[in-house]
Amino acid sequence: MKDTIAIVLAAGRGTRMNSRTPKVLHDILGKPMIHHVLDSVRQAGVNDIVVIAGHGSALLKRSLPDARVLVQKELLGSGDAVNTARKALGRYTGDLLVVCGDTPLLRGDTLRELIRTRKSSGASAVVLTTDLKDPTGYGRIVRDENGAVIKIIEELEAGLYEKVIEEINVGSYCFRAEDLFDALTGVKPDNDKKEYFLTDVIAVMNRKKKTVKALKTDDTDEAIGVNTKNDLAEATRIMKGRVMSELMLGGVTIYDPSSTTIYPGVRIGADTVIYPNTIIESDVEIGKNASIGPFARLRPGVRLEDNVEVGNFVELVRTEIGEGTKVKHHTYLGDAKVGKNVNIGAGTITANFDGSKKQRTVIGDGAFLGIGTRLIAPVRIGSHAVTGAGSVVPKNRDVPSGATVVGVPARILGIAKKKRVRR
Repeated sequence: MKDTIAIVLAAGRGTRMNSRTPKVLHDILGKPMIHHVLDSVRQAGVNDIVVIAGHGSALLKRSLPDARVLVQKELLGSGDAVNTARKALGRYTGDLLVVCGDTPLLRGDTLRELIRTRKSSGASAVVLTTDLKDPTGYGRIVRDENGAVIKIIEELEAGLYEKVIEEINVGSYCFRAEDLFDALTGVKPDNDKKEYFLTDVIAVMNRKKKTVKALKTDDTDEAIGVNTKNDLAEATRIMKGRVMSELMLGGVTIYDPSSTTIYPGVRIGADTVIYPNTIIESDVEIGKNASIGPFARLRPGVRLEDNVEVGNFVELVRTEIGEGTKVKHHTYLGDAKVGKNVNIGAGTITANFDGSKKQRTVIGDGAFLGIGTRLIAPVRIGSHAVTGAGSVVPKNRDVPSGATVVGVPARILGIAKKKRVRR
């Protein structure tokens, strides 16, 4: 959306995390939580993003090379954080999507609807809300007798009757920029924290007779903000569940979701089976009718074609495996390209690191690697070649197609003759 800019609030200290790492840089399923927030913003169609940093701003800038990162000089609250962006935006008159960098469970579809509602309604602001049976800790949405949103009151400022309100502020908004910046001039730090609360602009807008609307999400998980390591674990659990639910709806069988971890963005074909205690990290693609695990780990850069079997205690990284290949037990393949219908014996290892850089191993179609084979990269194993149990194939000592090699170092016993094809 060309006429919408996102402001991501990420200046907080995160003291309850008890960590030197800035709160928004703590990992959830392979990447910092703020990256999940930015992914959702981009899924909503917003690519112009301003991140407001404070504590750990240098680390945040390094982690977000593609975003504009501005530093809030004094941590004077969320309202002051938005004002930090005001100077950088100049005379901007479009819409501002404002989200928190510690809410990694926000969905892109929800943010898109938030923006759409602002534009279609003509309101000065649209607030994302949800209903919680226990709203403790969240700002409450206060409405008038006609149901219009008149203010958001924070937990510390809420009175007895306001604390029983179950509709809470998720912490995401879409504003008309001019109306937001005008309202911010009326926000005062007259609260216990002596901070400028962004939420106070709603009451200011109400006094100025501006229209404020609410968009309510039924997914209460979107409201979860990560403030402690316990929150981090809960957000991770929920995100894992979302990922696996989507995969299972697409035809993937996951025998034990509670012991399985699959990162967002992983692609898995229908009728593939994932066995317990398997970890599949980001940037992995698996074809149809494959079998993975138990106790397998697939790291980034793995590509498996259809009907591949990856068994227990197998680790793969930056490896491509062709259709019908079996990698059954206690194996490590790194920086490898494996052909079709290959048998990788138990205990096979590609020694891909030579002390200075990663080297590549190529295994041709139909090869048969005996148990305990060691391949010292860079090396090529020809199609339909065979390695004996415990063989060590040194670097640059390629095995010809059809050859059988044994020993340490591996030596050629013979080369199978190609069968003549009758014409």
